[in-house]
Amino acid sequence: MISKNFYDNFIYDWWKNLDKVIFFLFISLIILGLFFSLVSTSLIASSKLGTNNYYFFIRHLIYICLGLILIFFFSALEEKDVYKIGVVIFIIFFLSLLLVPFFGVEVKGSKRWLDFPIIPRFQPIEFLKPFLIIFLSLIIGSRFTSNNYLKFFLSTLIVLPVLLFLVLQPDIGQTLLISFVWLSLIFVSGINLYLLNFLILFSLSALTYLILYLPKFSYIKYRIATFFDVTSKGNYQSQKATEAIIDGGFFGKGIGEGTLNTRVPEAHTDYVISVISEEFGALLIIFILLIFLVLIFRVFKKIPSEKNNSNKLILIGSILLIIFQVLIHIGVNIRLLPTTGMTLPFLSYGGSSILSSSILAGLILNFTKRKI
Repeated sequence: MISKNFYDNFIYDWWKNLDKVIFFLFISLIILGLFFSLVSTSLIASSKLGTNNYYFFIRHLIYICLGLILIFFFSALEEKDVYKIGVVIFIIFFLSLLLVPFFGVEVKGSKRWLDFPIIPRFQPIEFLKPFLIIFLSLIIGSRFTSNNYLKFFLSTLIVLPVLLFLVLQPDIGQTLLISFVWLSLIFVSGINLYLLNFLILFSLSALTYLILYLPKFSYIKYRIATFFDVTSKGNYQSQKATEAIIDGGFFGKGIGEGTLNTRVPEAHTDYVISVISEEFGALLIIFILLIFLVLIFRVFKKIPSEKNNSNKLILIGSILLIIFQVLIHIGVNIRLLPTTGMTLPFLSYGGSSILSSSILAGLILNFTKRKI
């Protein structure tokens, strides 16, 4: 039987070596997300579901509690255990991703979710992303060979099937996100710039071909066309989101005074930054962005002190996943990018997104801990 002193010492050592600044930045984002979930989803629950006003908030709170457990679990693991568990879970969710085209739940023309009788509906790619970073980092940062191009080739063999199954769903937003992070990892690992440019051009060419010539991706072609046509009805959601940001001004309309969350479907997920801006104003959005910026700065400040190449790449990949998601989400909300359905880490409603962001937070806290 394990003594109470063991647990006390374990918790003490975990807390003592933790980067407190990064930890409290994550906690701040989580608390803000919980608060916005409370004030932005109560009207949706009452008007659309005719149920308890706190239906979505309670679900969000449950996922936050699970997320906090994941943050503690992954931040407390030994490095070698992170590698072992990461590879095993990567394989599990990779196999789950393979099941999506056959057993996936179709929503608005896309199959992205699995819904089994015992397990609540989840999006495999959200859980796959953190462990894909671990797997790629172990390959690219390993010392089994000094040939970087062999490592890049092996990483390509891992990424391509993931991208293929994302394209088949289709989920171009996540496809681009994974591609950006993977290309960033091989870039910082020292790839030849000519080869990197070739990979980028090849990827863009392949994506353009899919969008222009395959009927399955006609909806993406439609979104891009409507994005450039301001008068199109396909811009309804983006227009309302932009109007909400403008109407909110610097100080917002006030709690519960916003209308975007009742006019636009899934506003509390895909357009949460506009919902926040409408009710609380641009000043709060600037504050949220400052939290993300300080987080990014703090993590990148820690990277040079890490000796292990794989650990460096895990840190870089994890923070880049968060950065790119934030940029894509905000870009869609202010009409710099076509609609992608990308959530805002820690702030958007959605179980898969919250748990995935929590795993990333746990990994970042683990690899920024003070070494004993």
